[in-house]
Amino acid sequence: MPRLRDLPSHVRHHIGWWVRDRFPNRKVVREVQGVKMVLPWPHRLPDYAGDGPYGQNLVQLASALAKESSPVTVLDVGANVGDSALQILDATDAQILCVEADPYFLEYLHLNVDADPRVAVVEALLTPDPTTEATTAVRTGGTTRFAEGDVGDALPTVTPDELRTRHPSFADLRLVKSDTDGYDVALVPAIAEAWGSAHPVLFFEYDHRLSRVAGNDPLAVWPRLKELGYRDVAVWDNGGQPLGRTTVDDIGARTAPLEEKAGIRAQTYWDVAVVHQDDAAGLAAVEQLVPASQRL
Repeated sequence: MPRLRDLPSHVRHHIGWWVRDRFPNRKVVREVQGVKMVLPWPHRLPDYAGDGPYGQNLVQLASALAKESSPVTVLDVGANVGDSALQILDATDAQILCVEADPYFLEYLHLNVDADPRVAVVEALLTPDPTTEATTAVRTGGTTRFAEGDVGDALPTVTPDELRTRHPSFADLRLVKSDTDGYDVALVPAIAEAWGSAHPVLFFEYDHRLSRVAGNDPLAVWPRLKELGYRDVAVWDNGGQPLGRTTVDDIGARTAPLEEKAGIRAQTYWDVAVVHQDDAAGLAAVEQLVPASQRL
């Protein structure tokens, strides 16, 4: 019988995940890309991040925006355990509004950020539709999506307009990060509209498969953002490597890689940053990370 260390790395990972998944409530302290945080033992973040660029595009974008406006104000939707907030705060001066609706991850979010006065936590499901009733948290390896079901473990909802009204210190919001497993394509335009006068840079996970699982058309996001005045788009792969630049007009025709499948599942998703046409400083920040000469 082969020893564990002799198996391929992806096999070792899956065996390790299977073991760790048996202990969902075990708390561990991990250093992820130089930042210590409390995590549930099954969380995949340390495995995905390693010493590579995973997640650092968001941190670098926040740092670049802070050079023009410090502290940089950030809305972190789907804050999870607070890993994005912690890494941004470690890299630059920021004020962060974290929104999380899964009670399981909220425990870790509070453990990680409550001691920092620069962070505020909202325990609610952010949704563009005030009639949304998402009652069941579907958790997979360190992330959550919400669906209708019989288990009432999701928190009350809040709309982007209500969120802005309740948190006036974030009226001049500079950066939106959204990672909500398929709801981003519906939620991000609603956030952009609620903070329309601020023209925040929009950074979100763009996943065709999960968008459709959530009942959303992933291509519909681009004309909606165009209507709100957004134009330029920077794209990274799901490991944080830059792929290139495009526009809201052209990106829909370039999404074929997101439709490629291994078996029945899409192989990849993108991180995207979208900049308003009147936001010269935001465009300059994106240019530092993904130059316009690098076409998607």
